[in-house]
Amino acid sequence: MSKTITELPGINNIEQFEALFNFATIGIVITNNRGNIINFNQYAETQFGYSKEEVLLQNIEILIPQHVRQNHVKLRDNFYKHPEPRRMGEGRDLLAQRKDGTNFPVEVSLSNYVINSETFVIGFVIDITVRKKSEAEVIHQRDELARVTKEITQLNSELEQKVESRTKMLRETLAALENSKEELNEALINEKSLNELKSRFVTTASHEFRTPLSTILSSTYLLEQYNSTSETAKREKHLLQIKDAVGDMKSILEDFLSLGKLEEGLIQAKEETISADDLFAEIQKIVGEMGQQCKPGQQIILEHNCAFSITIDKQLFRNILLNLLSNAIKFSGDDGIIKILCTADKGNMALSIEDSGIGISEEDLTHLSERFFRAKNAINIQGTGLGLHILNKYLELMNGRIEIKSRLNEGSTFTIYIPLQNNN
Repeated sequence: MSKTITELPGINNIEQFEALFNFATIGIVITNNRGNIINFNQYAETQFGYSKEEVLLQNIEILIPQHVRQNHVKLRDNFYKHPEPRRMGEGRDLLAQRKDGTNFPVEVSLSNYVINSETFVIGFVIDITVRKKSEAEVIHQRDELARVTKEITQLNSELEQKVESRTKMLRETLAALENSKEELNEALINEKSLNELKSRFVTTASHEFRTPLSTILSSTYLLEQYNSTSETAKREKHLLQIKDAVGDMKSILEDFLSLGKLEEGLIQAKEETISADDLFAEIQKIVGEMGQQCKPGQQIILEHNCAFSITIDKQLFRNILLNLLSNAIKFSGDDGIIKILCTADKGNMALSIEDSGIGISEEDLTHLSERFFRAKNAINIQGTGLGLHILNKYLELMNGRIEIKSRLNEGSTFTIYIPLQNNN
């Protein structure tokens, strides 16, 4: 007989989250809106040398070097006025202070949540002492390699008249050193890029997984209460909520996987030429699938008034349209109308999706395709900030482009252009 999650041995939701907090391999510090520490996990105790009891209700500046505390108070106050998930100290080194007064370099990511109208801030603290030391060693080795390379080049010039075998040996040594230099430089660049992506992933994942996990937690708890046969509908309702939450988490993970494959060059366009009727049928199929996700009263209106054949990758095109339709549904309210128009002009297919949703500010439009970027008015709506970035990558593979027009609270129009005959 199958068992529910709560029937499995050793499973206790509260204990799980306490274990996640206490045994995380990064320091986690939680403060209230006055900057007082209200929780401090075990890894943070190891990092800072304080016990949890020593720092509770202490001001957060106790963990910051003395010379920057006054400025940090201003930064902290500004963050509480406009809280949003982000990394601290972009473009500069951050230091934290241990109980014994010594400082150490850190990376800090911030997130926040609200309970009873009070804002609380979660700080994720990573000690990067080892990495900083490694970077310094790599830089030293690079400089040393440059110096040695220069000396060997000079020596090679002086020994040009020596026997051919000696000259060949020196040249091979020089080539090996040059290769090592390039490999070290590439390793340094890759490490910095990886650390930046890791930090953004921690911030995004901590924020985006919180909502579906909370849904699963609350629905699992309520399922325990509905034991009689007369409460089948209630059980089914919460099982559906759990499935939807798992689907949200699956979608988030798929975004991260797609991004990785695209950046590694593992996804290539597999193009084929399809007729206007086949294209229209494909669009209708996608609209039918997405119609099940519409909010109450929402309508999707499809217009297709041109006859042409087009060379595209059907799977990439499907992913693009699914992404744009999903966003239109998600960011539009009940009873909203979503219009899809497919036309052809000047050798391009133009497919536009117009919604009547929350819109996008002019400032945010310029950053919309960046990795992990979320518009300010969409922070509290489920999403990873990767969708449009991935969509642009898909369009690049088909020599396409996207045009976005939007105004706050007046809806948005996303138009993609793909050449009818794609000459890659």
